[in-house]
Amino acid sequence: MAATSTSIESGRASLGGQHVREALVGYGFIAIPMLVYAALFLYPIGYAIYISRYDWGALGPIDKVGWQNYHDLIHDERFHIAIKNGLKFTLTFTIGAMGLGLFVAVVVNNAIHGRSFFRSAYYFPSISGSAAITAIAIYILSIDGLFNKITGLHVAWFGDSSTALWAIVGLNSWTTSGTVMLFYLAYLQAIPTDVYEAAAIDGAGAWRTFWKVTFPLLKPGHFFVSTLLVIGGLKMFDQAYIASGGNGGPDNATLVPVLYLYRVAFYDVRFGFAAAVGLTLMVLMIALTLIQRVLFGRGEAA
Repeated sequence: MAATSTSIESGRASLGGQHVREALVGYGFIAIPMLVYAALFLYPIGYAIYISRYDWGALGPIDKVGWQNYHDLIHDERFHIAIKNGLKFTLTFTIGAMGLGLFVAVVVNNAIHGRSFFRSAYYFPSISGSAAITAIAIYILSIDGLFNKITGLHVAWFGDSSTALWAIVGLNSWTTSGTVMLFYLAYLQAIPTDVYEAAAIDGAGAWRTFWKVTFPLLKPGHFFVSTLLVIGGLKMFDQAYIASGGNGGPDNATLVPVLYLYRVAFYDVRFGFAAAVGLTLMVLMIALTLIQRVLFGRGEAA
């Protein structure tokens, strides 16, 4: 009896040691990626917090100002304009890209002739250079460009303060919707076919099947796609920079948060203040992601 008890205890100790070794091996595998993550992400965030409390110029710290940079940021009228433009752009861009991407995903998910070609063709703008696409769009949408000649309009789409931001919204929605299409395709193909068979037996039409079956079952996809688009929208820079020549014009219509940060850092050479802008923008992104989490529920786990 004593020998049996000793054998059991020995087996438990051996099993416990095996679990410890397996855990150490697992931690060893993730150690290097975590160190890289800390070096490339966590350290810059910590350093940004540090310099945001200084009046930091091109040659380093000039004076410690504490939270004054954040106080000045809150009361900066151009920052208010940038945040307003950024939120307007992000909201409309997210809705446009999601709607267009979902529509195309539903179409090319069906057994249509040339389906593979249309998937590739629609995705192509997403892998093209945004600078090149923006330059071509500026040429086509100029006051004497091809678009105005075809439609008979006389609008400088990127040169008018009432249309410049919306022109960038339309451009980004189109170029990004190909990527959104791929994400939605993956979620559409994960929906079991038996739910569609049940809907067909109940006599549901195409629109009712989409709205009552497909759309609700895409809830995890909505959360994933909208989160990516909101973060990407708030980070938009290159199109606004190219369209405005880097000044956020006309009349601050294309002054978005990252372009404002760029101008503060490299035109005004106020790196401490720019760090405060970046950290504030990061907090805004986190807050909006949490709001989406509440709206869409458990996202991927749904």
